[in-house]
Amino acid sequence: MGLWEGSTENATVATALLSDLVERGLDPEQGMLFVIDGSKALRKAIRDVFGEAPVQRCIRHKERNVLDHLPERERPAVKRRLRQAWALDDHEQALERLKLLAGELERSHPGAATSLREGIAETLTLTRLGISGSLKRTLASTNPCESMIACVRRTSRNVKRWSSGEMALRWTAAGMLEAERQFRRVIGYHALAKLCVSIEDAVTGRAQPDPAHTPTGQATAVGS
Repeated sequence: MGLWEGSTENATVATALLSDLVERGLDPEQGMLFVIDGSKALRKAIRDVFGEAPVQRCIRHKERNVLDHLPERERPAVKRRLRQAWALDDHEQALERLKLLAGELERSHPGAATSLREGIAETLTLTRLGISGSLKRTLASTNPCESMIACVRRTSRNVKRWSSGEMALRWTAAGMLEAERQFRRVIGYHALAKLCVSIEDAVTGRAQPDPAHTPTGQATAVGS
């Protein structure tokens, strides 16, 4: 875990945070998956520190961003189509559906179409890696992290005056320790080994196996 003080979210602060993790022992050569919101600063920092590591864009943030460009009466239908596309396990089919929706929105709501197209491929990173089921639903959004952030806010809500950045860091760390008591196993953790292999394959450029032709009953051992 890492904490870094900053007045706002920007690439310099995000890069310093990630670089500090590497300096403290995080191996940048191992396969990693980053699950982030739509922050361009954080995306740039990941690229600068870890190269072209797989990034999963939070589909809940993307959904809200797209729907915010639409009138109320049209939001339910578009939300349904977005979620249907993201629920598919076929990457190419899911991407095609999202592109089709963006094309339809272009005529009447160009702002929504632009929002959907921005980072569209990264909303399907887990699908591209062959991850499905509970683990896909868990890691497709930043909700687990948002839960911890909410706990930090509750812990520090009675602070009336912040005297320094050091104080803010201390209270944030205290909130994270409080949130840790509520941590549970990742939902879908049984598929984490498969995810590790898929990330390593993606990083090294090895071809992904076709799930339809994977023999049943076959197990893979993963070591680190």
